[in-house]
Amino acid sequence: MEARVKAGIWVSMALRLADIAGRSGAVLRKGDPDSGGILCVLRGREGLVVLSQVRDAEGRPAWLRGSGAQPVDQAAADAYVERQVKRDPDLWVVEFEAPDLVPPFEGRML
Repeated sequence: MEARVKAGIWVSMALRLADIAGRSGAVLRKGDPDSGGILCVLRGREGLVVLSQVRDAEGRPAWLRGSGAQPVDQAAADAYVERQVKRDPDLWVVEFEAPDLVPPFEGRML
């Protein structure tokens, strides 16, 4: 079984990687520092993409485009985030400037 990184530590790492890459990042909502899930909002030239942290069938960490395959507008992204926070109040929401809609961290996409 793979060890899990605490959510607060992961968020700090992702923000640091964004900073190193010359992209801004910000915590929009703090969740549970130990076991909270994470939503990443990528703000690009074509719109926004919301990535949702998930686990695959083998329990490995991965990311899912929760807002859909295509970029969405601010209202659609906000609505998706709001629905997810209602379901899980421990969620973190982190936003990154990502003109190319590529996150500043490595992760497997499902």
